Amino acid sequence: MYSLNAPPPSGVTALASELARDAPRAQARARGEHTLVAKRLGEGDHAAYARLEARAREAVRGTAPFAARVTGVERFETAVTGTSPVVYLAVESPGLVRLHRRLCERFDPVDGLEGDAYVPHVTVCRGGDPETARRLTERRIDPVEWTVDELAFFDAERGRSVSRVSLPA
Repeated sequence: MYSLNAPPPSGVTALASELARDAPRAQARARGEHTLVAKRLGEGDHAAYARLEARAREAVRGTAPFAARVTGVERFETAVTGTSPVVYLAVESPGLVRLHRRLCERFDPVDGLEGDAYVPHVTVCRGGDPETARRLTERRIDPVEWTVDELAFFDAERGRSVSRVSLPA
């Protein structure tokens, strides 16, 4: 699966890693694996990816840098896919939500995850003890604010970014 992501800054990834240490039975994201998905684009081989990237670049053309802010620790009790619960850093970003909606006009939304169901977030950990997940959501954190000034095309199969686009696009 390819996606277009807003790379979270080191302050966000460090916070996610710190929180995950307090959930030892859960599967944590390794440093450098934290993502903030703007939109899943689809699957395919290298040729298909090239077409997906071209379409996405066209869709984001004219997008200016936008603000994002981690506001707290929350959880999905039952994940749409994968193991549950999912503890995450909630992200507030009207600019990211607008971008997501624009991308949903060009790429079909994934049922239960995108469109009206879209929740901007950075995953801290998955699975493990539900009580530990609940306790993590009670943590008070200092907000982390940043400006999203680039987007990364991400290859989930390989677990890495394959290209980037600077904003304004």
